Amino acid sequence: MMKIDKKLKRVFQIEIVETLSNIVEVGAENEQESLLKAQHMYRNEEVVLYPDDFIDTKFNIFE
Repeated sequence: MMKIDKKLKRVFQIEIVETLSNIVEVGAENEQESLLKAQHMYRNEEVVLYPDDFIDTKFNIFE
């Protein structure tokens, strides 16, 4: 949503998205089980992403 302030300048909303990435090995019988295990490990903080895992930053503008 765009707003206009008292000086008639436009105000923009900018979304900043940082991407972190890490590859973990998960033993499982199939892909679905491995995804569920990885999600469980992440939610239980057995896998934690750190600033060293940084991959990319994107800036998105909302009008």
